[in-house]
Amino acid sequence: MRKQDTAPVVLDDVAKAIIEQLQQDGRRSYAAIGKEVGLSEAAVRQRVQRLLESGVMQIVAVTDPLQMGFARQAMIGVRTSGQLAPVADALAQIDEVDYVVVTAGSFDLLVEVVCESDEHLFDLISDRIRAVPGVETTETFMYLKLRKQTYSWGVR
Repeated sequence: MRKQDTAPVVLDDVAKAIIEQLQQDGRRSYAAIGKEVGLSEAAVRQRVQRLLESGVMQIVAVTDPLQMGFARQAMIGVRTSGQLAPVADALAQIDEVDYVVVTAGSFDLLVEVVCESDEHLFDLISDRIRAVPGVETTETFMYLKLRKQTYSWGVR
């Protein structure tokens, strides 16, 4: 996740190669990455730390929501009035929300949520999301089956 108010970081070929190695396996050792990219273990460690601190990348565990007890996922299109940033920030503070993006088109925001049940989703939308000042309308797209989710698109 890129830090919002910072200039884009210019990545050299070595940094890109390190990122690709970690996208393939986020637990890969610095020594193994170093062998692939031609750096020492210490140099890889320093570069990874800089990439993390600058917000260029995160290293996280990706889970299966169903196996974690979240039976319902949905994308919610949100139309707003007034200033967009406060609405986006308020929605981002909701625990069930895992993704907020400002968009162009028929929705001002797209908000992804994970919920334990349909009732949980209903309560979340009715009582919390629609209660955020500036939220005018919502449209919910419930996920029926996940066909692809990847985080290994590489770097260009």
